[in-house]
Amino acid sequence: MLGELNEKQIDELLKRQVTGRLGCHADGITYIVPINYLYKDGMIYAHSGPGKKIEMMRSNPQVCFQADEMESIFRWRSVIAWGVFEEITDIDEQQQAMQGLIHRIMPFVSTPSGHPSHGITANESDIGTDMDLIVYRIRITTKTGRYEQS
Repeated sequence: MLGELNEKQIDELLKRQVTGRLGCHADGITYIVPINYLYKDGMIYAHSGPGKKIEMMRSNPQVCFQADEMESIFRWRSVIAWGVFEEITDIDEQQQAMQGLIHRIMPFVSTPSGHPSHGITANESDIGTDMDLIVYRIRITTKTGRYEQS
């Protein structure tokens, strides 16, 4: 049976997951990439180093985000959300967002002693100065959810 998720089910799925796919489009190119995220207060929070997705979102802040749960090929739930990319430049907001991300992601990290390429490490000095960490949110404007269960 196929069906639609209600608003509460959509929010619960987004809160349970830590990895989703971000879709952006600029200059005639569509780009979809997996990201780790935190869902809080109707927004997706994430971080990145400089690169293609950041350049594209700065050029066109209209994005799409997808997260799902797959139990089997005939038993799954999926959410698609559309929204607007907003770079977080306030230092206090950046720290709050990163703290939330770290607390959400760390239970899934097998070696928490160091993932400096993601700005997640016990030692701030491990991150180094070569990496410009960009913290951002997706302000969700619309979201839908579907499921299949046998």
